Amino acid sequence: MAASSTEKATTTEISTSTSTPDVIDVTVHPLVLLSAADHYHRVARGTRKRAVGVLLGTVSRGQVDATNSFAVPFEEDSKNPVSFILF
Repeated sequence: MAASSTEKATTTEISTSTSTPDVIDVTVHPLVLLSAADHYHRVARGTRKRAVGVLLGTVSRGQVDATNSFAVPFEEDSKNPVSFILF
């Protein structure tokens, strides 16, 4: 079996709203996956902290294509984990 240049995950039903189309196929490019894993290991590995980031890509006819990502540095309030400060 040959290795694919992109990882694919198929979902059956994402949206319950009638105004947005159903997502049929999600493609996450390898660099996006590696960037997310690297950010998690640098920021939150071994802790209860969250790692936050942004996925960039396109949505067309039920196909989501995540082509890029970047980390979002932030600090959580230890007394109220719902609130956080973006840098």
